[in-house]
Amino acid sequence: MPSPDLRVGCAQCRDADPLPFDFSYAFQPIVDISARKIFAHEALVRGPAGEAASSVLSRVTADNRYSFDQSCREKAIRIAAQLRMQSHLSINFLPNAIYRPEVCIRSTLRAAAQHGFPVNRIIFETVEGEQVSDGKWLAEIFNEYKRIGFKTAIDDFDAGFAGLNLLADFQPDIVKLDMALIRGIDQSPSRRAIVAGVVSMCEQLGVDVIAEGIETGDEAHCLSDLGISLMQGYWFARPQFERIVNDADIPWEM
Repeated sequence: MPSPDLRVGCAQCRDADPLPFDFSYAFQPIVDISARKIFAHEALVRGPAGEAASSVLSRVTADNRYSFDQSCREKAIRIAAQLRMQSHLSINFLPNAIYRPEVCIRSTLRAAAQHGFPVNRIIFETVEGEQVSDGKWLAEIFNEYKRIGFKTAIDDFDAGFAGLNLLADFQPDIVKLDMALIRGIDQSPSRRAIVAGVVSMCEQLGVDVIAEGIETGDEAHCLSDLGISLMQGYWFARPQFERIVNDADIPWEM
């Protein structure tokens, strides 16, 4: 497939009205405890003065979701570049707001080129709670993103039927374990067994695993024993509004 022409967009992009609200971002680090380095920062939408995500997401409608999705990508890249982010940048996206992957990615590529942010340091992950009824369509989107050079991630992955079906359709670069599996894992043999199974499966498929929602050192230590080195959660750092976290700010000792 030829590279997309960045000068041309689809009708949804050309004809979309400007968003009737503003927003910004907080950034939460994803740490690599083996390397003792920050692997990525996840861009988490916030109000323009740091208000909760719900103050923004409650204003997203069927009519403006495409514009919102495009604006989110562009603003996350712009702010990350302004902050001189050296880690990967993880951006949530709305699969149901994409009409044609090779066309809808053009504004993202323009933003990356304009702000000098490398495409290979951008991760696209599915939005928490986003309902994707067509796993084949999500696979098509991810395959196009991987072809261009982005990394891809499935958010809130669990070992249930839907999650395994998604993984059967395509293998992203990363799966982020549902925090329901992480909470209290150090006290739960069943959670440890399930996570160990997912880690083994992902190793065979060449997929990295991120454990998110970690709130205690015991949880982090247990996950490390299960072979997970990429972690995210309040134990390491809370989201920082329009700021990034440095390696020296992370409590590496668990």
